[in-house]
Amino acid sequence: MDAIAVIIRDLHKSFGSQKVLDGIDLEVETGKITVIIGKSGGGKSVLLKHIIGLLKPDSGEIWIDGTEITHLKEKGLNVVRKKFGMLFQEAALFDSMNVYENVAFPLREHTRLTEKEIERIVVERLSQVGLSGFAGKMPGELSGGMKKRVGLARALVLDPDMILFDEPTSALDPIISLTILDLIKETQLNLRKTYIVISHDILGMFRIADKVAMLYDGRIIEHGTPLEIRSSTREETREFLNATKIPGFTGGDHE
Repeated sequence: MDAIAVIIRDLHKSFGSQKVLDGIDLEVETGKITVIIGKSGGGKSVLLKHIIGLLKPDSGEIWIDGTEITHLKEKGLNVVRKKFGMLFQEAALFDSMNVYENVAFPLREHTRLTEKEIERIVVERLSQVGLSGFAGKMPGELSGGMKKRVGLARALVLDPDMILFDEPTSALDPIISLTILDLIKETQLNLRKTYIVISHDILGMFRIADKVAMLYDGRIIEHGTPLEIRSSTREETREFLNATKIPGFTGGDHE
């Protein structure tokens, strides 16, 4: 049986009278890419924030590598958070820092490495994301796709066990989106990290996913391989995939 990096059990979260998560059950396999799909505003980002401990659930459990995190204080959560890197929707780069300084920032904040050691790691990560020679560029000089690459390099720089991706292809044209997705897949295969991705880019997500979880009405209603999800006979999944025109989807008539 494959090792499990994240276990979520009966997770509930409401904001006022709005119930967002209504009994989430999910297991994320170690060393795989798990993609969470679902309608816009359906709670995907809220779920991601629970996994990294930025939000507390109303009830339920979240286990990260064997540690239940929902009752941890901030000190304990900070220890767990060191297992994660994150690529934010807008890359979240520091505009006043060049590419090198942006990627080096977590190393300077969270380690006692020498500048020579930091330089070695930063150069290696920039090479892995195809940005050798861009260290001196400022964020304002970069395209959207290049900013995403810098964000990925920074997410990887502390060598975390897991990377969380919040809409990694948002605001990118289709060609650049495919390039970023291929880069995500390539780095995951090379580094064997656990990747958790949420996205509206359903076609792209099926391109890279090992497992897909379908979030609907506050619950994970299906969880399986891309082929299993594309072949679903469940009405909610069929409607969602038909609306996104998934090629090869066999769950309903969509000619």
